[in-house]
Amino acid sequence: MKEIALIALPLIFAAAAFAWPDERSRPRLLPIVGTLHAVLAFWLLIDPPALAAHAWFGFDPLARAVLPMVSLLFLVCSMYGVTYLQIRAERKNRIFVTALLVMLGLLSLALQAQNLGVLWVAAEATTLVTVPLLHFNGTGRAFEASWKYLLVGGTGIALSLLGSFCLGYASLMGGGDGDLTFSSLNALFIQMTPVKAVLAHPWLVTAWVLLIAGYGTKMGLAPMHTWKPDAYGEAPGIVGALLAGGTTTMAFVAILRVKQVVDAAGGGAMTERTLLAFGLFSMFAAALFLLGTPDYKRMLAYSSVEHMGILTVGAALGGAGLWAALFHVWTNALTKGSMFLSAGNIRRAAGAQTEDKVSGMAWRTPGSARLFIVGLFAVTACPPFGVFFSELQILLAAFKTGNVLAATVFLGCLLFAFFGMTRLVFAIVDGRPRAAARKTHERFPELPGIIVPPLLFLALSLWLGLATPPLLHHVWVAAAKILSPTP
Repeated sequence: MKEIALIALPLIFAAAAFAWPDERSRPRLLPIVGTLHAVLAFWLLIDPPALAAHAWFGFDPLARAVLPMVSLLFLVCSMYGVTYLQIRAERKNRIFVTALLVMLGLLSLALQAQNLGVLWVAAEATTLVTVPLLHFNGTGRAFEASWKYLLVGGTGIALSLLGSFCLGYASLMGGGDGDLTFSSLNALFIQMTPVKAVLAHPWLVTAWVLLIAGYGTKMGLAPMHTWKPDAYGEAPGIVGALLAGGTTTMAFVAILRVKQVVDAAGGGAMTERTLLAFGLFSMFAAALFLLGTPDYKRMLAYSSVEHMGILTVGAALGGAGLWAALFHVWTNALTKGSMFLSAGNIRRAAGAQTEDKVSGMAWRTPGSARLFIVGLFAVTACPPFGVFFSELQILLAAFKTGNVLAATVFLGCLLFAFFGMTRLVFAIVDGRPRAAARKTHERFPELPGIIVPPLLFLALSLWLGLATPPLLHHVWVAAAKILSPTP
């Protein structure tokens, strides 16, 4: 029942938030729900329930490996959200708060989905509920970003639906009865006779191509990443953090579940080559954009593309790589959360987000600027933050599996991404404040409510790097074994 509560609780409170009459007190529902959800998620992490056979959703080892992170991400963002919405009192927050809570419920459903159809419905609903969050600022650029996200994301979801149909038809050609639960699909494809395997193979390949393109679009893999710069650039920091750590994680989990099915049918070599190619290309494309972008919020979008590539490379490397990828899901989400929140503070103080209009933020917003710099070193894999250790494990897995060329490209992309991000971050932090930031001689009021959450994210990233809990290590290993039984 607790796993059902993870889905139902946010949705019930979303209805309450929509009916709540007071604009000022409504945002306080966010940390209340975040706390209750996190307690339930970590309770299930410690004491997971048994997964019923042929269940359409449940807290299986993969959900156990990632859902507590999404819950923790939402909790810290919800703390930030209370003060943020008080600062932005000129904007009505009824739809914003409601959509955030619905988003949490849908992510909980998608990450626990054990049925291909349920997974698609949850992913589609998440796409739709994100649109009003992107449009919160009400500007023309936010409107454009919302439509681009809806059109590109909708195209990806449409491809995912078509791929789901093809995978379902492949199961029918293989002798299945139309059961689209992942356990049934895995069992069916493992037991297929050679004749039925030949009949199902073309549909299986087609399904994999469509599903990796569809969910890869939601994940933001290059070249399907075109929605990210606009969406992340115009979204409030809290929304960017949840997209970078929540929605992309949902899409990554969807790819892992489909990969498990295709691998069971003997397509392991195909899925690994595909994921490795997409992962390295995403890292390479992101590094090029990071070297030239003048916009520090779009910089975070390209950094997200890079880290989605890192996750995909890890998933392509088998058991050890999958473990490291699940580790990286946690470290990247928590570190990126700090950067999005501190970047949002800088954006409000500076009134702009490009290096030709923003500088001297070390004076204008000293707390946020320091957090942004520390977050920069954390997200670019500087020790002792968690990202360094998760990326190191992926790199070691590449060498152990003989992918020396891939490891070399991996390192080169990381280096150029570091150069690109440090160039831009120090350009906006150092120097004298520009005209947009000199409208008042007073510093931007950095209230505890907008400083403590990004600081907490960095502390969590540091904790994962220096003292990864043995329980989490065990959970990631268990999930990797389920997804890739052979090392």
